[in-house]
Amino acid sequence: MPDKRQPAGADTRERIDGYLSRSGLAAQSPRVVPLTGDASDRKYFRILLPDSPSIVLSLYSSSFEFGTLPFVNVARLFEQMPVPIPTVLGHADDLGVLALQDLGDVTLQAHLGAATPAEHAALYRESVELIATLQRRGAELESGGCLPYRIAFDIEKLTWEMDFFIKHFLEAYRGVVLSAGARSDLQRELGVLVETLASEPRVLCHRDYHSRNLMLHGGQLYIIDFQDARMGPDTYDLVSLLRDSYVDLPDQTVEELIAYFLALKGQTARAHEFRHRFDLMALQRNLKALGTFGYQTTARRNPVYIQYIPRTLRYVRNNLDNLPQFQDLADMLATHVEEFR
Repeated sequence: MPDKRQPAGADTRERIDGYLSRSGLAAQSPRVVPLTGDASDRKYFRILLPDSPSIVLSLYSSSFEFGTLPFVNVARLFEQMPVPIPTVLGHADDLGVLALQDLGDVTLQAHLGAATPAEHAALYRESVELIATLQRRGAELESGGCLPYRIAFDIEKLTWEMDFFIKHFLEAYRGVVLSAGARSDLQRELGVLVETLASEPRVLCHRDYHSRNLMLHGGQLYIIDFQDARMGPDTYDLVSLLRDSYVDLPDQTVEELIAYFLALKGQTARAHEFRHRFDLMALQRNLKALGTFGYQTTARRNPVYIQYIPRTLRYVRNNLDNLPQFQDLADMLATHVEEFR
């Protein structure tokens, strides 16, 4: 059993050097370049090698057991589908280091600024096709040995996310002071949304499928950051992609891609019903995103996500406009935060 305390007390560079020495890469006198991380507690470093392709080291906050690591468990599932993901090149469990194929720096979000309209459309259609594959092959490969099939967007998880929104966006970030009655009323309305979503049939979901977790490498899209995959509504990943806090998509593009997704699944007759469920899922997910942005800003002292809050607020307002049954929720939110109005 690895010593779970090791990485917490070890210097980051010592852990990197330890892996490079064990793997034999140190002999190539590699250069180590820090990479911008995501909202997790992992750190990433590019290892530039003079005689070999570069690799990326993912440093976890603690040591791990490779065979039970969620990233590895989900990677094995995705490889069977197959969908394109980075190759695992090595690991040092006691150091909390995972070595991965280097996919470069071009996320879908970054590429869109330089893409032609035709390229933009093709990349999004490819992204939608990958969701359809995840759902179809996910159903075919279902196994109790795979972690994603044992966890879900159930009432407990979705409720936790809505409480996270209240705590970290409304209270911590916006400074809202809720009375016991106001909190109870808000939780009751959010509970209706949660129960509706939790009752839907479930498919395999990536869980964070958006423009920053799709990488363009060698002319192909790759899926990253998939370790939290779980079961959930069939709208979940499509909402993540098309109501993405990091990218603005024209309404017409969104509608066309929803239609394309339904055509891929042979469900075009369900368009109206699916579109309604899409808005329900988008409301919950974007409230959850606001909670994440508030948490990163106030608890992690990471201001980079502030720039994405206005777009996410706009999504929430638009979703509420499309869901008249949640007018009470809309009124409650607008009472506390003007931008929800």
